[in-house]
Amino acid sequence: MELPLSWFEKLPFAPFQRVVPVRGGDINLAFRLETATQTYFIKVQPHQPASYFAHEQAGLLALSQAVNVPQPLASGVLDDHAYLILNWLDQGAGDQFALGQAVAKLHQITNDQFGFASDHTTKVLTKNNHWNADWGDFYRHQRLAPEVAAAKAQGVWNDWRDQHYQRMVAAFAHYYQIHPVQPSLLHGDLWAGNFLFTSNGTPTLIDPDALFGDREFDLAMTTIFGGFEPAFYQGYQSVWPLAPGFETRLPWYQFYYLTMHLILFGESYGPSVDQILQQY
Repeated sequence: MELPLSWFEKLPFAPFQRVVPVRGGDINLAFRLETATQTYFIKVQPHQPASYFAHEQAGLLALSQAVNVPQPLASGVLDDHAYLILNWLDQGAGDQFALGQAVAKLHQITNDQFGFASDHTTKVLTKNNHWNADWGDFYRHQRLAPEVAAAKAQGVWNDWRDQHYQRMVAAFAHYYQIHPVQPSLLHGDLWAGNFLFTSNGTPTLIDPDALFGDREFDLAMTTIFGGFEPAFYQGYQSVWPLAPGFETRLPWYQFYYLTMHLILFGESYGPSVDQILQQY
């Protein structure tokens, strides 16, 4: 979808000189907009209300307590298209050890319950972030169960997967009855496309889907698609070491992210999901 220049002329800016589409995501339209004195990054979601970006803005505000993030400058709706305006960040090179330290410091922001102040609607489901004092219950019923329902609706679920899923959930529930979790502030979608280094090397997180949850849930995403070097984990451990057995707990969190991709992109992700489920 293309937007006419007349649409951008209605935004709350000084007259702009140039607008250029930006690639990198599959959810929103994105643009770099330049005025005589400033450069902005604009996200647009067609046919959505102004509230569409409220969860992202709340997440950026929360994350900014501990880590560098883009600054929300304005949001609203124009001609039935929701928009979010952020400051533009020039990118450079950086140190993944420092990135790991930044993520650990983010996770040290804690809460007394799991969830977040706002829900988040994706292409296929709404993530229920209602507050919950029990992590096992939150993850099973507010993350996994809606996801499996969506997988069934998309026709990418079967009896074998369901049988092994039920065993995995039982193992998960048993573990967290014995091992309580402290609610940590999470990015919520921590893959390599959602971090960058600014021109001065500052580690920066973008596009959050924030919630308070088990910090290992955030770290599981870093292990799936690559882009995180050993130095990242060394930096993280230098600030807040993980409990022993982290690797054995990863699968039930990796499952969530891989199943989301199964729903969105189809059976190409089926073998990865099944590889986890067959462990249970």
